[in-house]
Amino acid sequence: MKISLFNKFLRVIWLIVYYSLFKFSPFFLHSYRSFILKIFGAKIDSNVKIFPSVKIYLPSNLVIKSGTCLGPGVNIYNQGPILLGRNITVSQFAHLCSSTHKYNSNPPRLPLLISKIVIKDDCWICADAFIGPGVTLAVGSIIGARSVLFKNTVQRGIYVGNPAKLIKKKKI
Repeated sequence: MKISLFNKFLRVIWLIVYYSLFKFSPFFLHSYRSFILKIFGAKIDSNVKIFPSVKIYLPSNLVIKSGTCLGPGVNIYNQGPILLGRNITVSQFAHLCSSTHKYNSNPPRLPLLISKIVIKDDCWICADAFIGPGVTLAVGSIIGARSVLFKNTVQRGIYVGNPAKLIKKKKI
């Protein structure tokens, strides 16, 4: 997949706005940052907390439902869509990446592959966790600190490790 010239232009404008108006805003101005993201095409409900140090690659590929929090230092590398449901916590320095490269292409040019990430309601992505492209987190999933997840989860599953493995299911 090739990145269009228009997409590159939007990224440049977004980076200027990010470094001048978003990143250095006071930490309590969550609505202000949501407003800026909406100007750039993000679909964000009310009652969303986004900290100023959150890095977002392309706001137009981001959907966030109410009650969700993106903590300090979270990296949303969304060359493809990332859809966040209701009441999700993405803890500090977690990384959501919706793209990769086709490493076994012939000739080896490493073309870009994009796969959306879907995080359903009531999930918690703990500190420093990595969620890879094409992953869907089922309702109530917990991804432990520093875990690396490349597969879909089961409802209310708790995953830890690298690669992340199901260790148990939460009781209701």
